[in-house]
Amino acid sequence: MGLRPSPEKTLITHIDEGTVFLGWRIQRHRKRGTGKHYVYVYPAKKALAAVMAKVKTICRQNTNLPLEVLLHQLNRMLRGWTAYFRYGCSNATFSYLRSYLWQEIVRWKNRKHRRTSWKQLRRRYGIWPANGDVTLFDPARVSTKRYYYRGTRIPTPWPSTT
Repeated sequence: MGLRPSPEKTLITHIDEGTVFLGWRIQRHRKRGTGKHYVYVYPAKKALAAVMAKVKTICRQNTNLPLEVLLHQLNRMLRGWTAYFRYGCSNATFSYLRSYLWQEIVRWKNRKHRRTSWKQLRRRYGIWPANGDVTLFDPARVSTKRYYYRGTRIPTPWPSTT
């Protein structure tokens, strides 16, 4: 087909240094409490920074909108992002995103209701942002599922020479 790898894009690294591929950070670490090393796959910092930037732009766009509209926009984006990254070691990333999300929503409420105290805002909206039937999606509650090695169950297409 005449395809050749591009030297600018091709990078060979050791698995202990890790690499980023399609938003995932793939790196070998020692498992805590043991001497064994495993390959871990978790969201890259660039992917986390991108979703945090999206949250920030959505929250800073317009304070004239009701909270319900803001929550719908955020929920749609967050459900897709967490669905993509749930198949890895993403619990810590999801918890970090949850705290960042909560802070941005609180800042949005403070900008919308400038002279209202935190006590009154908490009474009106609750601790976790909700408005009527719409509640802010909590990324930390997404259950993650690790990829497990299944090499012994995959049949080999080549005949055995033994």
